[in-house]
Amino acid sequence: MIGIIDYGMGNLFSVSKALERLEVPYFLSENKDELLKADALILPGVGSFKDAMTILNSTGLADLVKEFADTGKPLLGICLGMQLLFESSEENGMTEGLKLLPGHVRRFPGATAEGETYKVPHMGWNRLEFLQGSPILKGLNEDYVYFVHSYFVDTDDREVIISRSMYDVEVPAVAGRGNVFGMQFHPEKSSSLGMALLRNFTELVDERMSVK
Repeated sequence: MIGIIDYGMGNLFSVSKALERLEVPYFLSENKDELLKADALILPGVGSFKDAMTILNSTGLADLVKEFADTGKPLLGICLGMQLLFESSEENGMTEGLKLLPGHVRRFPGATAEGETYKVPHMGWNRLEFLQGSPILKGLNEDYVYFVHSYFVDTDDREVIISRSMYDVEVPAVAGRGNVFGMQFHPEKSSSLGMALLRNFTELVDERMSVK
């Protein structure tokens, strides 16, 4: 069963409804012992990186996420939840993240190198470009997904960028290493491709269970 971490800063309703449409069993919890027993975890997130990390640290859920990642069971961060998986963010002052993936979260500049301004936040549909093979992309074709964010992950480690979009700068859209994955967009709001990506994540749980 998949555990959704309830720490007060996630769009729990839309993620829950997406799993229900996929007929995947799940539970919502802020209890560390319950979450550690899950077959996979989803870390959702909307709002401020600093506020989210303050809550995760104060409740012990930050340590729970790190401990869970060490078990080898699948872990997925969505939107802000993906950003939290990285080393730090400059939002509202530099704040350390969970440090499960290499990279730093930065704000879109809002202007191109030529001085042409563009809208921040990045809001709307943008195309995914697949950069490398990953089980999270199994059987899928490049298509459009739905983004809402003012900050993006900047990483020098090309191996953790599974898929990208371009919005003046390169935006790691699907990131991951090993059992840890992140999606910058909202898969639950991204039509058929978003639901297929979520399904692929849930199938990682099934595959892991079948080889035990």
